[in-house]
Amino acid sequence: MRMLRFAKVLVAFLIGVMLVQLLHACSTSQAVGKTTLTIATVNNGDMVVMQGLSRKFEQANPNIQLRWVVLEENVLRQRTTTDVASQGGQFDVMTIGSYETPIWARRDWLRPLDGLPVSYDVNDLLKPIREGLSNNDKLYAVPFYGESSMLYYRKDLFEKAGITVPEQPTYPQIREWASQVHDPAHGVYGVCLRGKPGWGENMGFVSTLVNTFGGQWFDMKWQPTINTPPWKDAIAFYVSLLRKYGPPGVSSNGFNENLALFSTGKCGMWIDATVAAGLLSNPKESQVYDRVGFARAPIEKYPNGSNWLWAWALAVPKSSKSPEAAQKFIAWATSKEYIQLVADQSGWVAVPPGTRTSTYNNPNYQKAAPFASIVLSAIQSADITRPSANPTPYKGIQYVDIPEFQAIGSSVGQTMAAALTNRLSVDQALQQSQNSTERFMKHTGYIE
Repeated sequence: MRMLRFAKVLVAFLIGVMLVQLLHACSTSQAVGKTTLTIATVNNGDMVVMQGLSRKFEQANPNIQLRWVVLEENVLRQRTTTDVASQGGQFDVMTIGSYETPIWARRDWLRPLDGLPVSYDVNDLLKPIREGLSNNDKLYAVPFYGESSMLYYRKDLFEKAGITVPEQPTYPQIREWASQVHDPAHGVYGVCLRGKPGWGENMGFVSTLVNTFGGQWFDMKWQPTINTPPWKDAIAFYVSLLRKYGPPGVSSNGFNENLALFSTGKCGMWIDATVAAGLLSNPKESQVYDRVGFARAPIEKYPNGSNWLWAWALAVPKSSKSPEAAQKFIAWATSKEYIQLVADQSGWVAVPPGTRTSTYNNPNYQKAAPFASIVLSAIQSADITRPSANPTPYKGIQYVDIPEFQAIGSSVGQTMAAALTNRLSVDQALQQSQNSTERFMKHTGYIE
C-alpha cells in the first residue's frame, strides 16, 4: 500500500516537473523572438524624459524591448569608454558626445549611420552639430540634444538691484553683478558655476573661461600652456568669484546640481549649457520659470571660445549584437516625430533643443521658448576650429580632440577643485597641472 502511494506521489511530481519545463520552454521560445536593446545614457532631464516616452517605441515595435542603464555623467563616460575600447558588447546604444564621436569613429569602434530612412531628414540637423558628430563626412551619431553655453539670471533680483544686462555680457560685469545680488542670509548666492571635477564637468566651463582670457591648452608644438598668465588670470578669477559669491559645497556641483539650485531660486546667476533654458522655463520643472533672463555667455578679452559647442548623441557601437534594431531606436529618439511627441506630452518649451532647423523655424517653439534665438545664435557662432585667440593644433572649445584629453582634463579638473577648496593655491594648482600634463604628453609621444 505504501509503495502504491509513493508511486502516485512520484508520478505527480514528475508530471509537475514536466509541466514546469514545458512552460519554461514556451516562455523561452517567446523571448527568443524578442530583441533586447541595452541603452547606456546620462541622468540629465531630457534623457529621463526619453526613457519615459520610450514605451511608445516599444508599443510600435513589440519585437523590441529596451533595457536602460542610467548613469551620472562621469560614470557614463568611464563605463562606455571601457566597453567600446574592449569591444565588450555590453551596450547596444550609447549616449556619447561631440568629443568621443569622431575619435571613436576613427578607431572603427562605431557603426556609420548610413542607413537612416529618407524621412529622418539628416539635412535638417543643425550643421555645426551634424559636422561635430561626423568623420570623413559620414555620420556616426545622431543628436538627442545640442547645446552651447549661455548666462541665466534672475530678472527680479536684477531689476531690484537696478542691473540692465546687455546682449553680450562681460566677466568683469559678472563679478560686479554677483556682488550686488549675493544674499546668503536669504538663501540666494550671487553666482553658480561648475566645480565638480571632470573633463566634461568643471573643465567644460573652465576651458571656455581660459579661452576668453586669451589662453589655450597647448601651443602649436603640443607644449602645455597651463602655467601662462592667461590661465592664471582665468583661474584666479574663477576661484575668487566662487569663494566670495558661490554657494556652499561648490566643488561638488556639476550641471545637475546647479540646475537644481537655480530652479529652486538659490542662484542669482548661472553660466552653463543652453539645454537648461527649457528646463528653467518649464513650470513643471522650475520654481523661477517666470523670472529667468537669458543672455550670451560672457566674454573677457577675446570672444573666441567663450561659448562651447556640444551634443549629447546616440550611437551604435560596432560590438552591438542587434545593430539594426539599435539604429531603428536611435532614429526614432532623435526624429521630428519624437520632438512632436514631447511637445504633445509636455509642451513645446520641453522639446530637445539644439538639433533641428525645423524646431527653430516652428512658430509654436518660438512662442514657447523666448531663449530660442540666443541658443541658435550661440550654436551657430561656436567655431571648434578657432577656440582661442592664438592658433591651436587641436579642435574643440571646451575639450581637445585627442583621446588622451579625458585623462588630462580629469586630472587638471581634480587640481582645480583643490584650488577652489583652498587645498592648493592658484599658483600651486597651475604648476602641478602643467607638470602632470607635460609628463603625460611626453609619455604619449606628443613632445620630447
